[in-house]
Amino acid sequence: MTSKKIVLTGDRPTGKLHIGHYVGSLKNRVLMQNAGDYEMFVMIADQQALTDHAREPEKIRQSVTEVTLDYLAAGLNPEKTTIFIQSQIPELAELTMYYMNLVSVARLHRNPTVKTEIDQKGFGEGVPAGFFVYPVSQASDITAFKADLVPVGADQKPMIEQTREIVRSFNNAYNTDVLVEPDGIYPENEKSGRLPGLDGNAKMSKSLNNGIYLADDFDTVRQKVMSMYTDPDHIRIEDAGKIEGNMVFHYLDVFGTEKHAEEIQAMKEHYQRGGLGDVKTKRYLLEVLEEELRPIREKRLELAKDLGEVERILKAGSQKAQQVAAQTLSDVKRAMGLDYFG
Repeated sequence: MTSKKIVLTGDRPTGKLHIGHYVGSLKNRVLMQNAGDYEMFVMIADQQALTDHAREPEKIRQSVTEVTLDYLAAGLNPEKTTIFIQSQIPELAELTMYYMNLVSVARLHRNPTVKTEIDQKGFGEGVPAGFFVYPVSQASDITAFKADLVPVGADQKPMIEQTREIVRSFNNAYNTDVLVEPDGIYPENEKSGRLPGLDGNAKMSKSLNNGIYLADDFDTVRQKVMSMYTDPDHIRIEDAGKIEGNMVFHYLDVFGTEKHAEEIQAMKEHYQRGGLGDVKTKRYLLEVLEEELRPIREKRLELAKDLGEVERILKAGSQKAQQVAAQTLSDVKRAMGLDYFG
């Protein structure tokens, strides 16, 4: 049995990953992987994506490949990290069925993350049942691998708490310690927890066309950076400008490293007293972004030349993940007295 802490994390495959995904979670996963202190499971949550894209299965299928390319390009290593597809692990669905009996409808209604997402998607009374209960499915994903740690954005704290409640309910109901109560890991840099869109919208998303993607080429990144929302009252270069709510400075705070800190601080002061134009600040942000994104982009292009190898990685990872989940399911059924035939 491994002495390493077990980590479970993942993404919904509804398109290529953007830089919000990267700084919010993916970058930290790579650091954790390379630290050597964790056993990493990274799930491509295609079933969860279908809870609100049930009539677009082909989009999900294509996105599984795109997300995997983003993972590998950003530095996830299949020799160190198990990358798998949720739908290829049938044990997860069976665990969900058992857990749903331990959660009330009223409790699901109170989950702030679910309430927010239902409002954002405009479901109204038409919310799909699968979407409504996905916190229970998420608990199955986490507990199937007996994860100790789950790296997520700060907006996912209610989901982690719901998983912890389910674990306690199960262990108490069946007088067992089969399930592990996980802890969330949240971004240290609060500003990177949920990166706003280029337009200042609180959410970066494909539907709003306000994101930079790991797969974007240099010209696309440059075009997007030069169109970023800044200070609408900063009309002339000599005008004093505001850095609060200015996406260029927000992104500089997120992507700037220690070596950029002095320059960024000087630019902030210059901008606030006047005499610094938006074009110059955007060009500097482009330089900072390119240092981070260029190696990822180049590796992604190389990986995309051999999609057969990407498929092999996913198949091997899914087979390994299923073995782990099957053992947990066996433990769960034994605790519940459902092991009828020994």
